[in-house]
Amino acid sequence: MRRFQQVDVFTDVPYYGNPVAVVLDAEGLTDAQMQRFAAWTNLSETTFVLPPTSDEADYRVRIFTASAELPFAGHPTLGTCHAWQSVHGQRDAVVQECGAGLVTVRRTDGGLAFEAPPLLRSGPVEPELLDRIAAALGIDSSEVVDARWADNGPGWVALLLSDADAVLALEPSYRDDLKIGVAGPHPADGPARYEVRAFSPGGGGCMEDPVTGSLNASLAPWLLSTGRTTAPYTTRQGTALGRAGRVRVDTDERNAIWVGGSTVTCIDGTVEI
Repeated sequence: MRRFQQVDVFTDVPYYGNPVAVVLDAEGLTDAQMQRFAAWTNLSETTFVLPPTSDEADYRVRIFTASAELPFAGHPTLGTCHAWQSVHGQRDAVVQECGAGLVTVRRTDGGLAFEAPPLLRSGPVEPELLDRIAAALGIDSSEVVDARWADNGPGWVALLLSDADAVLALEPSYRDDLKIGVAGPHPADGPARYEVRAFSPGGGGCMEDPVTGSLNASLAPWLLSTGRTTAPYTTRQGTALGRAGRVRVDTDERNAIWVGGSTVTCIDGTVEI
């Protein structure tokens, strides 16, 4: 039997964030066993904690979707760190080793935060591609305030709409291979600075992610560098799915971007794999 937790991320209220399954004693499992278990959990990601291979890391993690392994993902990083610290003790900072390298996770007043990885692709979206994305979202391209490549690994294309209501009104219906992130500002007295939604292909159509660390990490440098917001700020995500995710974005003295939120354990026990 192996120690197991299911952690809800970007929420302090169980079942209102984005869950990740964490196998804390994964040493000895084969790739096939990990992939099969990840498919069985049927969550967006399942992680497996292993001894580190780097002297600088506290642990190593492998991150699987239901069909493939990922080098890095945001909410699995925070959820895995939460589970690992519940066993090994709370620390101000933890270094995680993953496929993308070493990632620092630090404790903040609002929970845990990871340092956003650099963008692999940025810049404006080609007009033809913007028309295709707008059609996929069921809107006209003239309703898009701005659009940028914001790819920090998963391949995000980011759109800015006029306001949060426009984001919540989206009813995408498409068969595409694009990962699309959409943001729109709330009023000054609103529940957060921005409303965010994340869409990706899946199941022969469109899947929406409840709360997305990697997308918020890729939106942040765009929104900050263009002067559309200042740090710290909070985004709300998952509203359209009945969730209540909150993602906090901040910067440090090095101008590094940190993306974080609350984490809470929903399941704690053992599994046989």
